[in-house]
Amino acid sequence: MSSKRKGRGKPSKPAAKPAKSSAKSKPAKQVGASQASKLDPKDPLRLRVQFGESVADADLPRCAIVILNLNGRLHLKPCFETLAALDYPREKVEVILVDNASTDGSVEEMQRDHAWVKLHVNERNVGFAPGCNQGVKLADDPEVVVFLNNDMRVEPDWLRTLVEPIARGEHAATTSKMLSWDGKLMNSAGGGMNFHGIGIQRGYLEAITDNFAWPRLSLFACGGAMAMDAKAYREVGGFDDEFFAYYEDVDLGWRTWVAGHSIAYVPKSIAYHHHSSTSRRLPMEMIRLLQVRNPLYACVKNYDDANLQRILPAILGLATRRMLMVSGLEDDTPFRIEKANPAAMSTVRRFFEKARSGKGGDTIPLKRVAAADLIGINDLLGRWKHWMAKRDAVQAMRKTPDSDILRLFLKPHWCVEGEQGYMGLHEGMTSFLGLDELFDGCTDRGDEPHK
Repeated sequence: MSSKRKGRGKPSKPAAKPAKSSAKSKPAKQVGASQASKLDPKDPLRLRVQFGESVADADLPRCAIVILNLNGRLHLKPCFETLAALDYPREKVEVILVDNASTDGSVEEMQRDHAWVKLHVNERNVGFAPGCNQGVKLADDPEVVVFLNNDMRVEPDWLRTLVEPIARGEHAATTSKMLSWDGKLMNSAGGGMNFHGIGIQRGYLEAITDNFAWPRLSLFACGGAMAMDAKAYREVGGFDDEFFAYYEDVDLGWRTWVAGHSIAYVPKSIAYHHHSSTSRRLPMEMIRLLQVRNPLYACVKNYDDANLQRILPAILGLATRRMLMVSGLEDDTPFRIEKANPAAMSTVRRFFEKARSGKGGDTIPLKRVAAADLIGINDLLGRWKHWMAKRDAVQAMRKTPDSDILRLFLKPHWCVEGEQGYMGLHEGMTSFLGLDELFDGCTDRGDEPHK
């Protein structure tokens, strides 16, 4: 962490006051700390907000809806049929599809059946984050940028209700209420994360209850169905291209809060989702690398100096333990010199001599997912100066202290593995580093997230 920055050295306990709202206009009406316990004991973190009145058609912003596609032809018809039926002034909506080199006929179907959509075809898969940024650059001067997964269908008032809080100047970004494809289960009602960056989709696979019927603040807007003030999007730098895919929305949301804006969940904006339809077709180790690496990136970029110094040892320690868990290494005896018998010592000596000379050395099988973990961790550590420079750029925007952001995590102590050694390390490092104190009062009610 740069020694040039002053005033961010003390890790602070979560404050009672709500985080700063978007600088664009008036903040949303929010239940105060003294009222919250009296009016709504189910909202201990004081996250619920109230939205203003409906916005007239003439005052609705110009929107660009950006959709990414990679061999998702089967999803295109329901997605674009529902977008064509939106209850929103047609002249104020532009829809852009960025295709990442599909080979399943997606491009041909778009040209034939949905010619009203602006189509951009990449020669290769550039990733979700870069593709979204491409779409924004292709848009015709929108006031609000909107991102929607290709495997979605939406209600007619989805867009109107999603952008109204932005149009009123209440929040810089918003996220939809996402349901399963059949509408029987929750998919997402805003987001949070644990202290080492593993994202949480609030409500995932839970029953649809009144608990998800209230607008509230969210750490991030899910990239599957979200909107953001275009000026704020540009100000904070948009999606980080280096994430490629996964956790780019967590990073953008966290960074948006750091920069002094706010994000809200809009339960009346409803979309239906085929969850992870694209990722199911990719090798597990490719997905694993992104899901291990990108939380590290987000944490290094967005925590303040003192909190990152405090939390980073736990982040790296837990990542190392997870890597060993999936390595396939069941017996470490061959690596233990204290367990070698005297007759074998000469063999051990010859092995080390060969290793030092570079003329050989034994190899062992390592599962591909463990190698993915190792590569992902090294993507951060091996380019440390690069990521410190990116961190400096984020911290230079800081208007909101960590103390106002940590309560948005919802489940900071969520332990993602059930293995005894991992759970012991998680608990031990939390206590040793004082993370229980740092996140005191930051845990939301409800069950633990799905793993």
